[in-house]
Amino acid sequence: MPKHTTGLAAGLALLVTALLAGPVQAADSAGTQRVLPGLKPDLVAHYDFGHPVPGAPAEEQDQGFSGTDIQLVGGGPAMRVPDAAHPGAGNALQTAQINPGAAGNDDWKAGLYAPGGVPTLNAFNAAKGTTVMGWFKMTGDNPAPDSNTPDPDDRYGAIGLTGVLAGNSDGHGVRALLELIEVEGELRVVALGRRLDDGASQTFAAAADWRSVLPQDEWVHLAATFDYSDGSMALFRNGERLDGFYATPGDPWEVEGPGDHRASPTDPAGIKIGGSFPQNTRERNPCNCRMDDLMFLDRAVSAAEVRQQHRMMTSQQP
Repeated sequence: MPKHTTGLAAGLALLVTALLAGPVQAADSAGTQRVLPGLKPDLVAHYDFGHPVPGAPAEEQDQGFSGTDIQLVGGGPAMRVPDAAHPGAGNALQTAQINPGAAGNDDWKAGLYAPGGVPTLNAFNAAKGTTVMGWFKMTGDNPAPDSNTPDPDDRYGAIGLTGVLAGNSDGHGVRALLELIEVEGELRVVALGRRLDDGASQTFAAAADWRSVLPQDEWVHLAATFDYSDGSMALFRNGERLDGFYATPGDPWEVEGPGDHRASPTDPAGIKIGGSFPQNTRERNPCNCRMDDLMFLDRAVSAAEVRQQHRMMTSQQP
């Protein structure tokens, strides 16, 4: 977040400028002012879609501490739409499948990608945990038709929400992800994580029908926590823990032995939002939906913190 210096040495003019700048920023997006103080030191990246990069409206400024700006892929600034996810919020991000009948690269999604890792995301390097949270609203046909197959009746087996890529990712593989995928033959809201870049993933799936977790045209706050030290994961909806189950038996994260268990000592290859491959090389798992206040933290936050964060954002006070 920008910081203003208002000391005496700065002079009265700078003091007045700083005082005037505060309300303007709060009015632009109150969501950036509604972060629990205890979460701010761990808030690696935060996107409220009310802060275009100056001179580059197809990019969004990071409101977390890392300064990791992202690209609005496919639709550019048109992807910012006026739809308040919570009281005081402003624009939301619209993601969408544009041409279901053609294998192309025109889907609306967001994120960034760098083979070998994004240096500003170094806080996730060897992290003990991760949290991914945000507001989501289903606005169209989901899961979308699979544009990579010739059969017009084929549908993708997943709906991409958002997550942090693994260090060796090609734009699809993740370290921590919120999405909907098929588990035990049913589409479910899941937290999907991978501790080691070359290791196996684990999935924690919500027991409830996904349409009750994410009803059409309704804003919902979701959070997923990943504790790499003990292999535990959790899902939350509107501040409350969701009942669920682990999809993979055993110890896929290899945490049962002795030692200090952390994520791989690599910088993530980026962040994906609304589908895979933020470098726009192919399409997979698009989400016809809106998103806002996407937050990525470098620890597994507690259930109480998720609840408090949700309550802070839904309060009527700015």
